[in-house]
Amino acid sequence: MALMAVTMLVAPGVGAQNLPDFTDMVRENSPAVVNISTTQAQPEGRARMPDVPGMPDPEDLPEGHPFRDFMDRFMDDEGPEQAPPRRDARSLGSGFIISEDGYILTNNHVVEDASEIIVRLNDRRQMTAELVGADDRADLALLKVDGEDMPTVETGQSSEVEVGEWVLAIGAPFGFEYSVTAGIISAKQRSLPMENYIPFLQTDVAINPGNSGGPLFNLDGEVIGVNSHIYSRSGGFQGISFAIPIELAMDVADQLRDGGEVSRAWLGVVIQDVTRDLAESFGMDRPEGALIAQVLPDSPAAAAGIEPGDVVLEFDGNDVATSGALPPIVGQATVGSTVPVVVMRDGERQTLEVTLAELPDDAGQRGGGSPQTEPGAFEELGLMLQPLTAERRDALGLEPDVDGLVVAGVDGGPAAEAGIEPGDVIARVNRSPVEGVEAFREIIADMESGRRVPLLVLRDGSQRFLALRIP
Repeated sequence: MALMAVTMLVAPGVGAQNLPDFTDMVRENSPAVVNISTTQAQPEGRARMPDVPGMPDPEDLPEGHPFRDFMDRFMDDEGPEQAPPRRDARSLGSGFIISEDGYILTNNHVVEDASEIIVRLNDRRQMTAELVGADDRADLALLKVDGEDMPTVETGQSSEVEVGEWVLAIGAPFGFEYSVTAGIISAKQRSLPMENYIPFLQTDVAINPGNSGGPLFNLDGEVIGVNSHIYSRSGGFQGISFAIPIELAMDVADQLRDGGEVSRAWLGVVIQDVTRDLAESFGMDRPEGALIAQVLPDSPAAAAGIEPGDVVLEFDGNDVATSGALPPIVGQATVGSTVPVVVMRDGERQTLEVTLAELPDDAGQRGGGSPQTEPGAFEELGLMLQPLTAERRDALGLEPDVDGLVVAGVDGGPAAEAGIEPGDVIARVNRSPVEGVEAFREIIADMESGRRVPLLVLRDGSQRFLALRIP
């Protein structure tokens, strides 16, 4: 017991001696970090009624109604008495200087729709900034202020940082300028919804509103990321924050500085994770890669012969460990280049050559096939299927050429275990198009008991694979 007490007393002292000292790093880099405040001008004229539940629209009321008369009097466009005062919305954020002539990198959401951008430096100088360009997809913006010999940050390589390394952020959380917070790298190559072209760095550095656009430093005082997002259910920091890797950010900045816009390569596929059950159904030893759920028509993937059910393992020499790793690798490739793509197909590795196009503003999704007519029930699977008639296509909002079988019901069993839901359309079984209920029955009957078979399912306008266990 005595030995245990001594250990408990000594351990905190040993840990404290190993903690890094950030003071020199902060002193050297703070001059290159800026506070950004913006103004978004609100239009003058008729004031807009707030959306209050149960409040009628004055335009829907008859002439002479007291409430309509009141609104016409006080909300009219004409006359100084009725015009509402002009109100300017303001926001705060952070940024950092990347060149001595005054280029500044920040988040797009910090300066979006701004009528005026004011930059304040560490020495209290204040400047008006010009928006050079912005990239919505990466949530990055490039600003420019007039200046010479301005303090700048040094950039590092986020690819070299390891999970568990110390990192530091400087920003203006809630307007408290030049606040310093520290933490560690929690994970790398995180993919977030609607942000899947960015392999985020995940940290536990305290990031709050106002930190957006500020730098994330490594222990060498180099910027390795742009603080961008937090994961929160309260609006404040809850231990999870995300930063855009500096390599991607600087590439965007260079493109914005050179041409005012950003181009990305495009493969033209819809992907999903390879689960353990799906890996088994595809004959893979373990879950890895990005599973192709859909190939978009007239896309580079379609031209190269990539098919739904292929699992991308490598792209242009880069390993694809998960589905989240593929989009940023594709996005950073050169538009027009031809690259090798290694896929797993029918249990064998194949290499396909893909010529990449530029990512369009709206990469739409479509499907295809032919109609069926037979009804069918599969009690052993807990599954009821129906033919995909023209009426059912309309009811489900599907295109006329979509092919497959409609899931009319799920009653437990392997279908429920696989995640199949009523309204799903089964388009392929074990990579083969579904030719009808009886054909589906024959395919299932030929499967070995206990095996998992991949089903390509259409749901809510997108495609995904589900692994169905054969009882």
